[in-house]
Formats: sequence, C-alpha cells, structure tokens
Amino acid sequence: MLQRKQLNLAFLDLTAGETQENDILVMLHGYGSNEKDLIQLAPLLDREMRFISVRAPERLDREMYGWFPLEFTPQGVTADREAVREAGKTLAVFLRGVLETYNPRGGKLWLMGFSQGAIMSYLMALAEPSLLHGIIALSGQFPEPALQAAPDPQAFRALPFLVVHGLYDDVLPVTNGRFAEQWLTGKIDDLTYREYPVGHSIHPDAPAVLDEWLTSRRRAT
Repeated sequence: MLQRKQLNLAFLDLTAGETQENDILVMLHGYGSNEKDLIQLAPLLDREMRFISVRAPERLDREMYGWFPLEFTPQGVTADREAVREAGKTLAVFLRGVLETYNPRGGKLWLMGFSQGAIMSYLMALAEPSLLHGIIALSGQFPEPALQAAPDPQAFRALPFLVVHGLYDDVLPVTNGRFAEQWLTGKIDDLTYREYPVGHSIHPDAPAVLDEWLTSRRRAT
C-alpha cells in the first residue's frame, strides 16, 4: 500500500503487508525531482522491505524540490556550505523520526540517494553512521572535506556501501564515483563499485544489482 505521510518532511510510504520491524529503505531524490521518482524502483527491489521516499525541503518550482540550493556558474555548480549543513540536520531529524515511528529491525535504516540525494546519503553516513545499516549512492558526489563530519570510526567502517555511476555522466562526471570509491577504500570493510554506460541516470541493469546487494547485506546484518 502506498500512502502519503508527514514527519518534519513529506514522504511516500510503500509497504507490502506486515511491516512490524521490517527493514526500511529511505530514498532521497535528486535536485529538481520529488518523492515520486525513486519510489518507482521499489517493485524491482527486495519485497520484504518497507520503502520510504522523501520529498526534499527546498521548493524550486511546481513538483520540483532540492535538498539545498545550487548555483550554476561558468566555473561549475556550487552550493552554500551552511545550507548543506542545515539540510543534513533536517534529514537527520527525519531519519530519527522514522526510527521512532516504525521501529525497523535493528533500530537502523538503509539509505539510497540519487545525485544530490547521494550527496545527502554520504553526509548521513559520515555524520550519523549509527543510524544506518548501509548506503547506496547513485550518480553522486562525495562531500568536500569542509563538509565531512568526523564519524565514529567503528560504526562507519561497519557500513556497507554500494556506489554506482554512469560512464557518460555530464552532470556529475564519473570521476566523482571513482573518487568516492578511492576515498572509501580502506575506511570501510564492504565496498561495491559499479559503472554503467549511461549519462546522469540509472542504467536498466542497475536495479537487479541493487536488489541483490540489498538482499544479501540485509541477510548478513
């Protein structure tokens, strides 16, 4: 059943029957999109999970939202660091609200983000690793050093990561995915990295990889 709900952020809640203490995958859309985007992947993923797709707090236009404002300049895309930090605080409040409301297995959440949502996923992994079971980062960018919290080393190392990027991404080039892979290598125990021949989008083969990864890691935790 798909329902629209509200904590400090609006979200779509998709369940498939009994949900008490089920695992929850929280989905974070990209800049200019909304909560109806990533929820479309749910039928292709682990059916034993609950899916919560969040609407970002910044309204950009009708049906268009972002986690923090972006400025498009001739030198590239920039963001105000304080706005990014505030977005992280807002998302952390939301995640704690989900944990308190739904009591998922192990008292933790799975987090998946695309583009700007992937940036938010990285930020949460660094700032609040104890709230999370694992991270899926799709076509994202690892936060710059000034925005990186100092995580609990043990809790962060235990987080499994799946990082996916398009070879022909012209919004956040594939070098961003490769940098994330390089940065995470040696700092965590379970890292999976995949590249696909697409632009700034999700390759049709990727959902099967997401499903297998989620199912295997969920059973291992």
